[in-house]
Amino acid sequence: MSSSLPATFRALRMLRDDTGIRAEFQTLTPADLPPGDTVVRVTHSSLNYKDGLAVAGRPGVLKTYPITPGIDLAGEVVSDETGTYAPGQGVLLTGWGIGERQDGGYAEYARVRAEWLVPLPPGTDAEWAMSVGTAGFTAMLAVLSLEEHGVTPGGGEVLVTGAAGGVGSTAVALLAAAGFTVTASTGRREEEGYLRSLGAAQVIGREELPALKRPLEKERWGGVVDSVGGETLAGAIASTRTHGAVAACGLAGGSGLQTTVFPFILRGVSLLGIDSVTCPAPKRRAAWERLARDLPASRLADVTQVRPLADVPALAGQILAGQVRGRTVIAVSPA
Repeated sequence: MSSSLPATFRALRMLRDDTGIRAEFQTLTPADLPPGDTVVRVTHSSLNYKDGLAVAGRPGVLKTYPITPGIDLAGEVVSDETGTYAPGQGVLLTGWGIGERQDGGYAEYARVRAEWLVPLPPGTDAEWAMSVGTAGFTAMLAVLSLEEHGVTPGGGEVLVTGAAGGVGSTAVALLAAAGFTVTASTGRREEEGYLRSLGAAQVIGREELPALKRPLEKERWGGVVDSVGGETLAGAIASTRTHGAVAACGLAGGSGLQTTVFPFILRGVSLLGIDSVTCPAPKRRAAWERLARDLPASRLADVTQVRPLADVPALAGQILAGQVRGRTVIAVSPA
């Protein structure tokens, strides 16, 4: 154990007992850290929809108790037994089951595996990384997947569903930066000005897509980034243009999908699954390098709020109620 580690540190823990599931701030010691080869001093984490589910005690997210939630973290390396990272090096971590199967980012220190880490891109810092977080990383993977499947700015407008949320906001900004004409779908029409400031050319209500019930609707979208699922995804697929592609990366509106094979066999539409949890390391690094280029801190300032770790329990309820727009960075410990 590194001598740089303090005797105690603060963490938000999820506990389960006879009274149910609850969140509680606790003081931990280095002995409480899970197995791993690398210790990170966590300066920042973030708030994602999945974090909201976990901290609110909703079933299905957390696989063990007690556990520190938080599916993202960023900070600096304290020690690395593999020699991959030097002490003090800035790193970030998203996915790989942290905050679900093993302790995550809502603690001042974390022990993880070096292979899960990504070095902070040059010119960035931990706060920027967490203003992107899993949501932004997922959005970047979706955009890259669309591009890999031939979706180009000249192929017609692209649709982003759940556009005022973390994934959606970042997808709108990334697609607009890449030259696409973006239509943003949202249930929060009061956010139209916000979405247009990100680069959306048009904003539509979320009720429009579930209303598309025919197996094949009028061709409209060259590409789609969908973070909603359910009837919204079904409507998006039915209205995607010939040889277009739909990147599915969320289920805020439901995990079911009632559709037909017609868009796939008559229009050649591709349905692309986006997995940000076990994404291979080379693709992770490429995505973060692209994010650093296309989504610098200056572009994220207006869509990001920074809140202290103490606010996480209250924020969990707000994000589940659809009251959080853009990105929320959690300041875990002083930088």
